[in-house]
Amino acid sequence: MASHPKSHIQPLDPVWERITEEAEEAVRAEPLMGGLIHKTILHHKGFDAALAHRLASKLSSVEMGEQIMREIADEAFAADPDLTAAARADIVAVYERDPACHRFMQPMLYFKGWQAIQAYRLGHWLWTQGRHDLAYFIQMRVSETFGVDIHPNAVIGRGIMIDHAHSIVIGETARVGDNVSMLHSVTLGGTGKEDDDRHPKIGDGVLIGAGAKVLGNIRVGNCSRIAAGSVVLSEVPPCKTVAGVPAKIVGEAGCDQPSLSMDQILQTTPRS
Repeated sequence: MASHPKSHIQPLDPVWERITEEAEEAVRAEPLMGGLIHKTILHHKGFDAALAHRLASKLSSVEMGEQIMREIADEAFAADPDLTAAARADIVAVYERDPACHRFMQPMLYFKGWQAIQAYRLGHWLWTQGRHDLAYFIQMRVSETFGVDIHPNAVIGRGIMIDHAHSIVIGETARVGDNVSMLHSVTLGGTGKEDDDRHPKIGDGVLIGAGAKVLGNIRVGNCSRIAAGSVVLSEVPPCKTVAGVPAKIVGEAGCDQPSLSMDQILQTTPRS
């Protein structure tokens, strides 16, 4: 029996298969959504093309049209497959950690946190290619469209979940590890006018509560928790929980992977 050329073998893509199955079911259940779902998902042959289309439709403006944005995204995804691999990991992260996410297709269609992170990744790729003005343009459009402001020089890992995603700010020299979860109104910022390494370094598996501010070139250790509303001004050891203004260690992280469990309850010792 003659074997088929390798070029004819389509790579497995479980995330995309799951998305298309859900999309077909959604159209059957709500035909009025058919136009949007076909245009965003079912019209495309693969995840990369669908993501490029979604970002182009969201980031385009009268200043830069959708076709140009689509060409930029297509170029980036062809040059660096890690961009769309990270996007898939982010979808899985949202599905597993956000109780409001019941289908893989929801982030691509509706969730601005996931969409903003993928747009940031596109801008970051442009930044690494030395195309700074175009990266700044995308940063501006992400801020205008999603209410999320991430400098394109910031480095962010994969498996990221940003819940609600309103008023997120991540500065130029910030570093965010893998499998990090954060809620709305989080700031990873500087403390002054220094023009050097001035932003936080967030380890893997960290959970950052709503409204938390982490300021300065400080390290937040792996698998730690930052309570909602805290202002963190000093180093956080791994596997600890910090809370308050300014934040102080109030206990252990409470579990091995706070960012995965999304447990934000501070355990207190009852008085005798």
